[in-house]
Amino acid sequence: QVQPVESGGGSVQAGGSLRLSCAVNKGPICKYDMMWHRQAPGKEREFVSGIDSDGRTTYADFVKGRFTAAQDNAKMTINLQMNSLQPEDTAIYYCRRRARRPCLDDTWGQGTQVTVSS
Repeated sequence: QVQPVESGGGSVQAGGSLRLSCAVNKGPICKYDMMWHRQAPGKEREFVSGIDSDGRTTYADFVKGRFTAAQDNAKMTINLQMNSLQPEDTAIYYCRRRARRPCLDDTWGQGTQVTVSS
């Protein structure tokens, strides 16, 4: 399977913004749920946000009101607009593509680093 490919990470000061993008690289037949996860140093990977195959978005409580997920069907990408970033948002952010049954595909991107300084 071709991996999703993330871009847009970088370094920013607290209170700043970044926009992540993910080239989904999905096939034309299956329905997919797309998700963003993150992993901070010494911590487990955690869910951040998702867009399901019907376009509905979900967010972890710790990003509600600050992060916004959207999909660009023309570009076959999903984006994560991150505002009011805080040092605790520092992590590697991963894009995940998961197919709905009966398709079998659960593929992660390699991640993009987000660093927020105080």
